[in-house]
Amino acid sequence: MAFYRSTVLVSVDPICVEKGAYELIDSLQDELIKQGLLDEVQVLETPRLGDPEKLGPDIVVYPEGTHYTNITFFDVPRLVEEHFIKGRILKQYASKMIDAIDEELSAPKSKEIRVVLRNIGEVDPRNIEDYFAKDGYMALGKVLSEMSPEEVIQEVLDAKLRGRGGAGFPTGLKWKFARQSEGNVKYIICNADEGDPGAFMNRRVLEGDPHSVIEGMCIAAYAIGAQQGYIYCRAEYPIAVSTMNLAMKQARSMGLLGKNILGTNFSFDLDMRMGAGAFVCGEETALMASIEGGRGEPRARPPFPANKGLWGKPTNINNVETYANVPQIILKGSEWFSSMGTEKSKGTKTFALAGDVKNTGLIEVPFGITLREIIYDVGGGIKGDKKFKAVQTGGPMGGCLPESLLDLPVDYETLGQAGSIMGSGGMIVMDEGTCMVDIARFFMEFTQDESCGKCVPCRVGTHRLLEILEKICAGNGEDGDIEELVELSDQIKKNSLCGLGQGAPNPVVSTLTHFLDEYKAHIYEKRCPAKVCRALIKYEILDGPCTGCTVCARNCPVGAITGERKQTHVIDQDICIKCGICYQVCQFDAIEVI
Repeated sequence: MAFYRSTVLVSVDPICVEKGAYELIDSLQDELIKQGLLDEVQVLETPRLGDPEKLGPDIVVYPEGTHYTNITFFDVPRLVEEHFIKGRILKQYASKMIDAIDEELSAPKSKEIRVVLRNIGEVDPRNIEDYFAKDGYMALGKVLSEMSPEEVIQEVLDAKLRGRGGAGFPTGLKWKFARQSEGNVKYIICNADEGDPGAFMNRRVLEGDPHSVIEGMCIAAYAIGAQQGYIYCRAEYPIAVSTMNLAMKQARSMGLLGKNILGTNFSFDLDMRMGAGAFVCGEETALMASIEGGRGEPRARPPFPANKGLWGKPTNINNVETYANVPQIILKGSEWFSSMGTEKSKGTKTFALAGDVKNTGLIEVPFGITLREIIYDVGGGIKGDKKFKAVQTGGPMGGCLPESLLDLPVDYETLGQAGSIMGSGGMIVMDEGTCMVDIARFFMEFTQDESCGKCVPCRVGTHRLLEILEKICAGNGEDGDIEELVELSDQIKKNSLCGLGQGAPNPVVSTLTHFLDEYKAHIYEKRCPAKVCRALIKYEILDGPCTGCTVCARNCPVGAITGERKQTHVIDQDICIKCGICYQVCQFDAIEVI
């Protein structure tokens, strides 16, 4: 196992990436090889270090804790020579950080609290020794030496930890049911089949802190009496799969997996299973069918997995984030964990913040924080300082919430009452240029495509919903479409077999509830207020601003624009395909979308 005298953390915040963070990493690796230091200095990625707008790309060098800012790959040879060979700090970069530190100290305290992400960027995920240095496996040692299975379950119950996979079922209660189920053979499963578009919370934990998940699963196995566990991960996550396999191998070599763990009579081992990318396999019964080698389709419940799960045996299923919380609850206590969050939703939640927000990326905040705080305080507000329009939470089966609900506290019950869901943690922000009918169409297209087809309400119902939405966006909406959308959505939610079908209509229902005027404009006025739906918009060239430069005409793919040089041009609406290229290339704001 490798040991390093120095560790370099490089911020790979999206803004830092735009500024050349990965070029910086490549240059660092090349220079370390050139200087013969590759075995002494390791380079790791981390989500964020300082303010990426002002300081990025930035790095921190440990154990000194030196923070270098605005570093480019041109600076790398001198950095390596001065810091790692001569042992001297580059003052020209460090001095820039002093002002930044003063500014940061005087700024309001960050609203993020890291529990699940506590080790991301601070430990080498491929080195178990780093995890040991962060109290790794201390919780497992405490459980095996000081606590009975019932006491472990009670501690998790007292912490009021709820499943972070989306449903929010009390984790301790699920463990209790599995513990009470009869049978000598029981299983533990980690659901790492993260399929929501734009969501990458589980992936980051698997890749950056794999041992926290393994330790959490070991504790859960001890609590319910399981001897075997499985991590079900998407095949699209090859780095996560590789990292987890290595972590399991390291844990096994240290006596933390396998027979008689830590010298006790507790035995438990793990295997990896990879899914083929079917979104429905995120549903627990479909996931188990996939592990068993069958088609990934859900089945009716009861019986629930806690009584009859994998291969007909009692099984506990939680997702990555849920298991990663467990070691901290055991070490710091249920009172510490339950001191964060709201009355019914305790602890923190990770979100993948995406869309039209300035600071995209992975965040972790306590339950009870408002949507406004997440978007404006943590996310930095809307890109280009445009007007906020909606935020979609909970992935493809979540709802779209308007500006009037921005001050809602984020927890399971409140989001549900507002017409959305918590989901696994996807959060997509939309600005004023978003068409909500088109958004509903987009998510319905995804869920319809991912339906396994087993039950008629989901297979046929989602297809019909998509047909109506496509018709409306194409300018062919008619009287009665809105009523049919409402009726279909209600029937699909009530009669679908699994959570995919039951949640599929949520984007439609929520947009109908909060943005009904946009549907009416599409259907009755034949216009798209956001000017997104091609069939309901047209491009016109304004007489005054047009200079007759011919740029638009030269770039039009269908030759719809005519006119002499230095004279106002004209768009033939019968030929125009409304691709928007003319609007993009015009330098004089002479083209209007109406």
